[in-house]
Amino acid sequence: MILYRLRCAKGHEFDSWFKDGKTYERQEKRSLIGCPACGSSKVVRAPMAPRIGKGSGKGGGKRAEQLVETPVEATPAPAVDPQVAALAQAMPKEMRETLLKLREQVEKNLEPVGEKFAEEARKIHYGESNKRGIYGQTTDEEAEELAEEGIEFGRLPWIPRGN
Repeated sequence: MILYRLRCAKGHEFDSWFKDGKTYERQEKRSLIGCPACGSSKVVRAPMAPRIGKGSGKGGGKRAEQLVETPVEATPAPAVDPQVAALAQAMPKEMRETLLKLREQVEKNLEPVGEKFAEEARKIHYGESNKRGIYGQTTDEEAEELAEEGIEFGRLPWIPRGN
């Protein structure tokens, strides 16, 4: 996952997560990235300083992730693992706030499909269901199969609300 600072044609700046740089470039080229403030799809990367996180030294930790199909095909939040909640509390305040804003936008603008994410994303992709934004959960194996089929989606850290 990579976090980019983006700027729209109207000068609004916002952060957005992508699977990798190629995914960003593909979505930017197709005008699939929209400014959350004004909806403009004319978006470019803004200058930003790199962030280097400190590792905890522990491997194999769980991560809460959501999948979002972008922009028109594509997270109800699963029950959050107590370890994930603790990790969310330990992350930098700015990152947590950004992820909470992202979660709010996803819940506000996309249709929840729960554990049927992969099934519904396929139906949309192959024209068997109406095109719309969706969000939900899927397994790593299902996500791999979606990617192999050329179905674009994104994974998001899904952190709990609250303090």
